[in-house]
Amino acid sequence: MNGTLYLCATPIGNLGDMTLRVIEILKNADIIAAEDTRNTIKLLNHFDIKTPMTSYHQHNMDTKGPALIEKLKEGKNIALVTDAGMPGISDPGEDMAKRCREEGIPVTIAPGASAGISALVLSGMNARRYVFEGFLPTDKKERQMVLENLENETRTTVFYEAPHRLTDTLEALYKAAGDREAAAVREITKLHEEVRHDTLSGLLEYYKENPPKGEFVLVVGGKSVSELKQEKMDSWLSIPIEEHMKRYTDRGMTEKEAMKCVAKDRGTTKREIYAYLNCSE
Repeated sequence: MNGTLYLCATPIGNLGDMTLRVIEILKNADIIAAEDTRNTIKLLNHFDIKTPMTSYHQHNMDTKGPALIEKLKEGKNIALVTDAGMPGISDPGEDMAKRCREEGIPVTIAPGASAGISALVLSGMNARRYVFEGFLPTDKKERQMVLENLENETRTTVFYEAPHRLTDTLEALYKAAGDREAAAVREITKLHEEVRHDTLSGLLEYYKENPPKGEFVLVVGGKSVSELKQEKMDSWLSIPIEEHMKRYTDRGMTEKEAMKCVAKDRGTTKREIYAYLNCSE
């Protein structure tokens, strides 16, 4: 009978955020798979947890993953933890959960703190619709794709960043998205927790003058829908009405249908489009 993989959240700063359920699971598991055993041992010692531990991280997951699967198939229960926060968010816990799903091994979760969600809430920015990007990709093409998508993104976007790369990332976000509302949230739940709310250019200027310290979450506001609509309308207004009509009639629309669409795109009435076309003939 297969064992169970437990995805266990650990504190992102304050040890008081450790849940009683996670402590119980870590004590009763057969093995704890940790992203960095040097960090996790401090947590285990604090809560007097003696369970054997093994490393599982992005550099060994291709070999360690199958080995852990075999342990689970033997009936062992494994608790998977990251350095801080939820396993699977910007760490290889995602890969382990996928392996278990493919092998039919039970997976469950003991939820808790997550830096991305915590920063979003702390920022006070729009959280109804948001995108989590984590760290910007190191691959240049992937990175450029993320930045290009940000240009017309209407949802709030959440990024992770290390202090030594913060100003470079802020500059890249500013160039891609313009001067959006933004917040830099650092050291969440720790002694020096801070939320700095500004624009991207304001944050960039501040951290150029004040070297950033601690781990950061950047929360970037989305482009307003009205701004997006105006930009779209401006792009339509930049071409002649005849060309605008042709784009729709080439799709198989009747002239009447095309006039209705052109009028909507240009923020005018079908009658005005009709009158213009008749005058120009």
